[in-house]
Formats: sequence, structure tokens, C-alpha cells
Amino acid sequence: MEIVTKIAPIALALIMLGLGLGLTAEDFKRVLKNPLIFTVGLTTQIILLPVIAYILVLLIKVPLEIAVGVMIIAAAPGGVTSNVMTKFANGDVALSISLTAASSIICIISVPIIVLNSANFLGVSNLSQEINITGVALKMFGVVTFPVLIGILIRKFLNNLIFNNIKLIERTTLFLFILVFAAIWIEERNNIISYISQAGTIVLTLNILMMFIAYFIAKFFTSNIQQKKCIAIECGLQNGTLAVFVATQIFSDILYIIPTAAYALIMYITAFIFIYLLKKTN
Repeated sequence: MEIVTKIAPIALALIMLGLGLGLTAEDFKRVLKNPLIFTVGLTTQIILLPVIAYILVLLIKVPLEIAVGVMIIAAAPGGVTSNVMTKFANGDVALSISLTAASSIICIISVPIIVLNSANFLGVSNLSQEINITGVALKMFGVVTFPVLIGILIRKFLNNLIFNNIKLIERTTLFLFILVFAAIWIEERNNIISYISQAGTIVLTLNILMMFIAYFIAKFFTSNIQQKKCIAIECGLQNGTLAVFVATQIFSDILYIIPTAAYALIMYITAFIFIYLLKKTN
């Protein structure tokens, strides 16, 4: 796991910098114009998704490392890829960006709390005493929130330059995302089939179940199809690079990363199918 451990923090920091470059103050102000649907989306993503994941790991018998890995990917809110997919689906891109912006700040607290507590609840006994919520949160601030803030600051002073090159920035962040998971699969290529067989069912179930639950929760609060698409996609596409970073900071076993890698493989496929079904229905 040495390659992944070295690549993930750098890639994540650059991805979050790219996310920050795509944000402006207006993205945060937009929340005030429609606070209800924003709150629904954020609550569904930050709270309900990990709750559903925890119920699944209790119901579906998987190895302990896989169960904790599922909780890690469930705790990692969607990044810039969810914004791109929302745009492709003709969803509410402004809402998607607002949710991503807010969750990228909140996650430095929510992710350590969810991951470390769920690990304890599931009975992980090999956690170092030196690992705590504050320590993980500080590390996450350095590679998640700080680059986002720097990106926003750069955008403020170089708005025209960044705006004219935003497509290049989006492609670069996508490349970095792919790079991290390519490193995982190359390093663990001899064990891929075994890993997928262990984690595939539960992450596929979580992904599909959460998109439909999020969609129908949103449907209860809004009749706007674009907003419903956005919230469903936000809850279906997780920040895999963030999940890899968290897993490598807390655990040394590659097994904890496997659900994230499996989830990353399937989430785009299921999202495209979900979007297709919505278009057929509507």
C-alpha cells in the first residue's frame, strides 16, 4: 500500500484545490435563497447515508475490514465529480456545487467522528491510542479544507483566468481521481477478484439504495426534478480519494480501502443507469 499512501494525500489536496478554484462566494450565498432543500440534501448525505451504510454492514455479513471500509466511503461526501455528473443529468448544478462546498468544510469533523465511532462499534481492536478525532480532523484540514480555501482565494483574484480554464481544471481533477484508483488496482492486481467478491454486493446495494432513498426524500420536499436529480446523485457519488486518504491515515491494511475501490468502479455505471431511468420516467 506504499504507493497509494504516498499518492493519495497529494492527489486529494490537488483535487480539493481544483474544487476551490471552481467556487465563488455566490455558491455559498445561494444556500440562503433556498435553505430547506439545501438542508435536506446535506442531512441526507452527511447523516442518513452513514446510517444506512451501518444498517447494511449489520445485515450483510462481511469481514470486519470490509465493514469498516464501507463506513469510510459512506462518510466521504461527494466531490467535484458529483457536480460534473449533475450537470450531465441536467440537474441543479448550483445546488450541487453548494452542497459540495458545504460538505467539504463539514467533513473534516463529520468523517473522523463517523469512521472512528463506527470502527469502535463494529469492534475494531487494533486502533492506535494515538489516533483520535482531533488528530484526523487536523490532517484532513491540511489536505481538504485548506486547499479549498486557497482555491477560493485564487479564484477571487484571478477570476477571469480561472473561469476561462475551468474545463481544464475539471479534467485534471478527474485524472487525479483515476490515478489514485489505478495505483490501488496495480498494486493489488493479484487480489482484485477476491476483493470484489467480498465488497461488491454491499457497496452496490448501498449505492443503488441510497440514490433511490435520496430521490424520494427530495421528492417529499420539492417538485423540482432538477433538485431531486441533484440530491440523488450527491448521495450516490462519494469522494473516493478522500476515503482512501482517511483509510490510509487510520489503518495499514489494504482491505479497508477495498470497498472504496469497488464503489468507485460501480458508482458511475449506476449513476448513468439511474439518470437514464429518470429520463425515461419523466
